[in-house]
Amino acid sequence: MSSASQQVFTRIVLRNKLLSETEVDSLLAEFPEPRQALEQLVQRKVLTEKTAEQFWTVYEKKLDQLFAEQISLDEEEPPARPADSEEALPESAARDFVGSATDSVSQTVSARAAEASATGGAVELPGDVQPLPAPGQELMHRLMREARHAGASDLHLKAGMPPVVRVRASLQNLPYAPLDAAAVEHSLRAILTADQASALDQNLDLDFSYDGGAELGRFRTNLLYQHNGMDGVFRLIPEKVPTFGELNLPDVVKRFTEFRVGIVLVTGPKGSGKTTTLAAMIDRINSQRAEHIITVEDPIEFVHPCKRGHVNQRQVGLHTQSFGNALRSALREAPDVIMVGEMRDLDTTSLAITAAETGHLVLATLHTPDAIRTIGRILDVFPPKEQPQIRAMLSESLRGICSQQLLPSVDQTEMVLVLEILVNTLAIGHLIREEKVHQIRGLMQTGKQHGMMLMDESLVKAAKEGRISREMAITHAENPRYVTKELATG
Repeated sequence: MSSASQQVFTRIVLRNKLLSETEVDSLLAEFPEPRQALEQLVQRKVLTEKTAEQFWTVYEKKLDQLFAEQISLDEEEPPARPADSEEALPESAARDFVGSATDSVSQTVSARAAEASATGGAVELPGDVQPLPAPGQELMHRLMREARHAGASDLHLKAGMPPVVRVRASLQNLPYAPLDAAAVEHSLRAILTADQASALDQNLDLDFSYDGGAELGRFRTNLLYQHNGMDGVFRLIPEKVPTFGELNLPDVVKRFTEFRVGIVLVTGPKGSGKTTTLAAMIDRINSQRAEHIITVEDPIEFVHPCKRGHVNQRQVGLHTQSFGNALRSALREAPDVIMVGEMRDLDTTSLAITAAETGHLVLATLHTPDAIRTIGRILDVFPPKEQPQIRAMLSESLRGICSQQLLPSVDQTEMVLVLEILVNTLAIGHLIREEKVHQIRGLMQTGKQHGMMLMDESLVKAAKEGRISREMAITHAENPRYVTKELATG
């Protein structure tokens, strides 16, 4: 095929905003014949068959003109022409685009596209802004792919804003124009199943995992409505479960996985890596012990293949009605290990502690910043008259608490894990039982032989090693004066 033919095909595709320049180059590299490339646009649902026929008519007419008049595609663009430009697809065809190629992917692009349609000129984006595919699944996959390649932890889509990624705890705009509300909603709904769309319509928000296959990976996703329209937040899940070494988890956390009975808690604020730590613990048990592991998650993030262990993963809302229902069932399903995605309420917390008391190893998460407040949060869930019994149960069944934060490194190239570790000793169990939780911090300071560490000590250590800045350590400290003093003498 001649180079001129490829240029004609490319020009029509770009003029009608079917693909970006990079995407059409990739398409022609794989399918150099225009007819084959056009068939791919139909298969990918960029065009309907009817619109593809009209596309081909425009293409042949332009190609004939090219050879008949000996014109050069490299000539300077002619002045503005009327709306029935010979390179523009008919208006009726444009309405048939899947994802509506005449709709804009952003407010800025929309205005410029309308102007281009009226003049026959090409759409020009301002500054360094790059074009996006038409709203729909392809647009979502493009953004997911870019977020993955950027090493982002999150992808955010918000009506009226450019797509945003979170890289090393900082939000950064991707180089695209703002997306209008219609484009955001159309694109987000394009990745939903019928059942998910129905649940979103009913509840006005939705939690689920999106599996983009080998190329895109998995995403923990939340869709919500707000005053400007629909938003989407996508947490990128690593392709494989990281090892303890890759996460820089200390040996004491590894020892938590060796218990056969009891409860281990992983806590921290949002984005602190709790799910990843929990997944590493499950993977280690799965790799080393021939035991039955049940996970209850909302939604499922890391997928655990059966290794030495036998793993059953259940998603709340899809495989079970609630964490409580799943835990009640789990007690009759002969598990050795139970992983609870989050202890959200009284029912879940009570059942998790009961499971730990009745011969199971329970791993769970809480959104608490440190070990002391984690114990307090668990106890406060229960009515006052039940708390003495829960104190007694927790003092016996608790094996350890791992509270964590992820902080940007000094050079902003990675996230640094800092930890607070509590190991339940006889002395700590006694303080829990006797309502003296406030005294546990002192035992943790002197319990280094058991692997215990306070968050402030971990911050000081990371700062002295040059992994995080001193300012970052002080900002995230429980006791800034202590951290400042320790760093001054370092």
